[in-house]
Amino acid sequence: MAALIAGYGAYARPLREVLARLGEGVKTVSGLVAATGVPRRTVEEVLAALGDGDPAAYAGADQLRRTAVDDPLAARLAGATDLRRELSGLVERAPAGLRALDHVAATAETAAWRGLWLDATYDLAGARLLCVGDHDLTSLAATLANPALAVTVVDVDERILEYIGTEAARRGLDVTCLAGDLRYGLPPSAAECADLVFTDPPYTPEGVRLFLARGAEGLRDRERGRLLMAYGFSDRTPALGLKVQQAGQELALAYEAILPGVQHYDGAEAIGSASDLYVCRPTARTWTVLGAVAESAANIYTHGPQSLEAAAADTPGPDPVIEALGEPPTAVVGRWQVPGVSRVGLGRLLATGLPASATVRGRTAVVADLTADHGPLLLRVLLAANAQRVAVLLPPQHPDLAAHESLSALIAAKYRLRFVRRPGYAIAVADAVPPGDSVASYLLTRAHGKVANVWRDALIRLDPSLTKNEARRIVAQAAPNLTGSAVELPRHRLAEILASSEVR
Repeated sequence: MAALIAGYGAYARPLREVLARLGEGVKTVSGLVAATGVPRRTVEEVLAALGDGDPAAYAGADQLRRTAVDDPLAARLAGATDLRRELSGLVERAPAGLRALDHVAATAETAAWRGLWLDATYDLAGARLLCVGDHDLTSLAATLANPALAVTVVDVDERILEYIGTEAARRGLDVTCLAGDLRYGLPPSAAECADLVFTDPPYTPEGVRLFLARGAEGLRDRERGRLLMAYGFSDRTPALGLKVQQAGQELALAYEAILPGVQHYDGAEAIGSASDLYVCRPTARTWTVLGAVAESAANIYTHGPQSLEAAAADTPGPDPVIEALGEPPTAVVGRWQVPGVSRVGLGRLLATGLPASATVRGRTAVVADLTADHGPLLLRVLLAANAQRVAVLLPPQHPDLAAHESLSALIAAKYRLRFVRRPGYAIAVADAVPPGDSVASYLLTRAHGKVANVWRDALIRLDPSLTKNEARRIVAQAAPNLTGSAVELPRHRLAEILASSEVR
């Protein structure tokens, strides 16, 4: 043990922190990692070197306590018992993390710390925070700490959006949830909406670059806006930390501050179950390089089928999808190239719909590749594409395959849906149904318009005696605080609106 400490020289303090906690009765490797923020491999190295020795002989606990630096927020955090209790319950009840999305939950204490730090650092009254991904419930923590703050949450996980939206509404907090896969763009309603951005991205260079870029697109104040990022790396792998930091610098972001080890997680022991808080400030050059981060289906995660290490999926080309379509396609969405057929990027489809070139001799038939879909994109494609027929290639584990009745019911006023299953993949085929005399039909076929406006116009079309103000009041009473387009709405919110639209 003495030799190990000597080998670390001036950097041995983390080792002695482990020994001090061990002497205080923390006996498990996971407990020592959580208590010290030291990577698991280093903790194991300390335990192996100590053997049956006495940790107190090497810890120097008195010196550690005497020289420790206090967290400036520690007193306020300790006094915020109601906030910590509330967040503890929220974190405990939150949906379980998804390994394929690199979810590792921050502790409730960290969520409370984030909310208090934001409130202590910025003038939040009347401001808007954009959370680019929010599995850690930072939106709820920040608005509980300061209810005068408004928050927009963008996430790919429908479960998280429903949970945050429901809990925020129950407490009267100003939180707007939007569905979006950041690989294909930021939802238009989130663009240039925020004064501050918070993100805890996948800890890969590609993930950090993408999430920071989308966050920058969400800033409305290009001169004073800030991007706040949680990121941590093991002190055993500084080269990886450098790669991630360089990814941020490729966006011409200045690192205004780095607060080390202030955020803690239930897991992520390889990095000490802790991360730093980066305060990033855009520069004038940031806005000229953002265009390089356009639609990107690149793998950005560390686990699962969209991880950097995942082998290329053995998925078919467009031929079986065209066969399921049953006619020559007039447009291709995604990575395929079909000679003579218009190709539409998925990001463009979600943002603006199909171009005029997708219609040939009055017919629109679309094939789409969604083999990289985690779940929400199939609904978005069906909302965004107004076509007589759509055929979509899906991965075999796509969640809508197991719950196809729910999706079929949700989209019934626009498409009749069926699925073709094959070894290693599946195909969803959607056939347009005749437009009906219902608000639901109007909403689903005009999915890029603001829902409140489309709903108002549908009411007037169905009942010409209504004035715009009367129709607007009906919408506001049925669905107050309605924001965004149908393409952007979380699935549960779209279902609620479609149900409410049929009630007069």
